[in-house]
Amino acid sequence: MKRILLLLLLIASAGLLRAQDYRHAIGLRGGLSSGFEYRYFFDDVNSMKFLLSSRDRGLQLHGLYEFHQRGLFSFSEQMTFFYGAGLHAGYERYDVRVAHNNTFWLETRTKPIVGLDGLAGLEYTFYEFPLSVGLEVKPFFDVGGRRNFDVQPFDFAFTIKYLF
Repeated sequence: MKRILLLLLLIASAGLLRAQDYRHAIGLRGGLSSGFEYRYFFDDVNSMKFLLSSRDRGLQLHGLYEFHQRGLFSFSEQMTFFYGAGLHAGYERYDVRVAHNNTFWLETRTKPIVGLDGLAGLEYTFYEFPLSVGLEVKPFFDVGGRRNFDVQPFDFAFTIKYLF
């Protein structure tokens, strides 16, 4: 019986040791475009990120292709620089003041938006447990929505992800 328990413990330990080699990450992004994100790693250098974010009382879905550069920082091999680009689509809501016969009211309107995103950031991965934290900037421009054309060069965010 002790041998069976020891064998099960060794198998479970091997599974934990392999957990350092993750392929997926899910997490939260807090910034101008806040939301939930999912990342799939194709290999050590390339990944795809999907972000479901809320901004301007609307919802957008972002798809970004990312490149990772590990080992750039001599003080920590756990720090990674990443950059990439992608697209987004969604909608935003806004209020418009409407006047009719000396009566004024606010009317809520919804308009679709599409656009391009850039991405650059730093991410620290903990080896002790499957978690990473990061700071990133995601400049974007929108076509459509309330302004018809909008550029935002400083969409900074803090991220936290669970790796599996």
